[in-house]
Amino acid sequence: MQEWIKKADVLIEALPYMRRFQGQTLVIKYGGHAMKDEDLKRGFAQDIVLLKYLGLNPVVVHGGGPQISQTLKRMGIESRFIEGMRVTDGETMNVVEMVLVGKVNKEIVSLINTAGGRAVGLSGKDGQLIRAQKMHLYRPRGDEEPPEIIDIGMVGEVTAIQTGVIETLQASNFIPVIAPVGVGKEGETYNINADLVASQVAGALKAAKLILLTDVEGVLDPEGNVLSTLTRVDVLDGLDREIITGGMIPKVNCCLEALRNGVAKAHIINGRTPHSVLLEIFTDQGIGTQIICQ
Repeated sequence: MQEWIKKADVLIEALPYMRRFQGQTLVIKYGGHAMKDEDLKRGFAQDIVLLKYLGLNPVVVHGGGPQISQTLKRMGIESRFIEGMRVTDGETMNVVEMVLVGKVNKEIVSLINTAGGRAVGLSGKDGQLIRAQKMHLYRPRGDEEPPEIIDIGMVGEVTAIQTGVIETLQASNFIPVIAPVGVGKEGETYNINADLVASQVAGALKAAKLILLTDVEGVLDPEGNVLSTLTRVDVLDGLDREIITGGMIPKVNCCLEALRNGVAKAHIINGRTPHSVLLEIFTDQGIGTQIICQ
């Protein structure tokens, strides 16, 4: 009996959050270890379906870097990275699109549909969802010298999000699942970082939340403790004092960009925790770091 009472308590705790977010859009970037472990994959799909049944509108943006690297290796194509960005020539871009759109995206769609949802896979080319342009990296060469411009191939940055296809799917109660492949002015294809795409999609949809699944607990303080809530000012201070470092820097910058574009809250959570999305949204404590404007 006590076990059933605890389950009832969990539902009561979740009730105000269900009421608050009903009808609102959540953009969830799906990546990291949560995309590799079979149990976590099934759990993530179940979480997304439950959100939909509770009246929320989840939009999934996924990565796929490890899967791309594995496929390139099998094909005898070397993976090269510059400052964390995959150098993407024409041959590599073909593999990136094949893996992200043709394999990873369809697997996620299938998992959600098997769990009882109605998911539809998209790439940035569908309805010109993700408009993009070529990205260049700039490397400083000294006070007297202009920066070195580094060409990393068909790597893009988002110029616009055309939300029409997403809104059409949501109106018909479908769950959009988006591969981070963009399209340029001349129809050229670009490989885009999934965190950046998720941030821009969330901003364009004025989402209630942007949730980034990672392989760490969240933003940590110098003692290694999770910082449960940060304001925009806190994040900027942490960057300035080099408390926030390494791979967390681009993630918090994506969160700040989403907040600037009208997203109410951004979250960085550990996708290795089973049902992490539900725990972050529907419990008082949450499990990761939430970033708010004030």
